[in-house]
Amino acid sequence: MSGIATFLLRRRGGKGWHWTDILSYIWLGIGLFLMFGPIVWLALSSFKTPANLVEFPPTLLPLDTRTANVQGYDKPLPLYRVKQDDGTERVLAQVRRIGLMAQMVDPADPQQIIRVPIDKRIPEREVKLATSNYTEPLEQFNFLRYFQNSIFVTLTATAITLIVNSMAAFALSKYEFKGRAAVLGIILATLMVPLSVIVVPLYLVVNGLRLFDTLWGVILPTVATPTGVFLLRQYMLTIPDELIDAARMDKASEWQIYWRIILPLAAPALAVLAIFSIMWRWNDFLWPLIVLSRKEQYTLQVGLNAFSGELNVQWHYVLAMTVLSILPVAAIFLFLQRYITSGIANTGLK
Repeated sequence: MSGIATFLLRRRGGKGWHWTDILSYIWLGIGLFLMFGPIVWLALSSFKTPANLVEFPPTLLPLDTRTANVQGYDKPLPLYRVKQDDGTERVLAQVRRIGLMAQMVDPADPQQIIRVPIDKRIPEREVKLATSNYTEPLEQFNFLRYFQNSIFVTLTATAITLIVNSMAAFALSKYEFKGRAAVLGIILATLMVPLSVIVVPLYLVVNGLRLFDTLWGVILPTVATPTGVFLLRQYMLTIPDELIDAARMDKASEWQIYWRIILPLAAPALAVLAIFSIMWRWNDFLWPLIVLSRKEQYTLQVGLNAFSGELNVQWHYVLAMTVLSILPVAAIFLFLQRYITSGIANTGLK
């Protein structure tokens, strides 16, 4: 811990402070707030009650009104601080509210009803985590099934994407044939074609292949990505051709060259593409919404749409399930992050 603290608190001026040290810490603090502030706000808001979410001004921590069990009442009553005419304050429990007046009782002496204007009372607040925001969707809306579908779609599509794109990149980077530049240009030109333009013919193809309302109908149309082909091709250009020539002299087949030489050496670029692919598949909403019609086949992002009605959005459920949907992507990113810098830095050197 002392080494970490020394690294984090080191200064250009040694023991003293230099003006660049202050500027650097301010800049890093702003960057840290902009990067992790929304995530912290999302995580804390996922534990808020619906009433706490719509409060203005908003609160950072999940707060809820304190309650007390009062003799003669079946349910716990909310507690309020009431300002009296003499300037003192006392804690009362609210029985009910009628118009601009609240009927309240003293928890220690609940026999007498005290009428208090609602502007004279301030709720007693405490930090309280609304864990039901997580438990109720998992019990009532079958979100575990949506998680399983999303994991299957993401992992399967990513595996097929890595294989298909790496094969195409290997051919475009190491084989000499007529029209290679034209093929690469056509592949890159598809980057300018958004999904919304081809969604109708793509739907007709999926329906003709009888993949409608299946998870394979979500997976297969998106496995070949021009971004992945270009990224892997640029990285494979940095692999010396002499390695391939030596393997051919040793009687290695083209498949062995691809599987045993190219793929291991292209591991950093494959890791970068894997992260991109996982993010694309996991967060995809439009195409699964079009292809899937049965709730049993819904992915997580489509399942989250179930909380958005015509007149009401259950934001407390949406925020909680959004936090859960972020965790797998964050875990995979942490696992593969050591490949990102080397993969991106070495892409496009040749």
